[in-house]
Amino acid sequence: MADTNTPAADGKTTGRRILEGVVTRDKMAKTRRVEVERLVRHPKYGKFVKRRTVCYVHDEANDSHLGDTVEIVESRPLSKTKRWNLVKVVKRAPSRTLSNLEGAVAGSDAAAPTVEKK
Repeated sequence: MADTNTPAADGKTTGRRILEGVVTRDKMAKTRRVEVERLVRHPKYGKFVKRRTVCYVHDEANDSHLGDTVEIVESRPLSKTKRWNLVKVVKRAPSRTLSNLEGAVAGSDAAAPTVEKK
């Protein structure tokens, strides 16, 4: 989550920031919404407050999914809202289908309740 400027050949920095965030929306084709959290010191009270930034990221191969932690890099404007590219998926989220089926065995009758008539 650190800002990283890589030096160019002439000694100037390229200005490409590298951030780490969590994918919060993956319903668009080749686009992900990533939220980046940061801590900001309150000017009056000095307490650290969590702030978030929403970045729209270009994901060419549709690698990332909801809940994944990803690394993104700043790029040229790709559309009205997209200004970031996906570098890599740092950590995959647990599968949503397995959490819904937790404790249930496929094909068993125990998952569906039965009603007996007298």
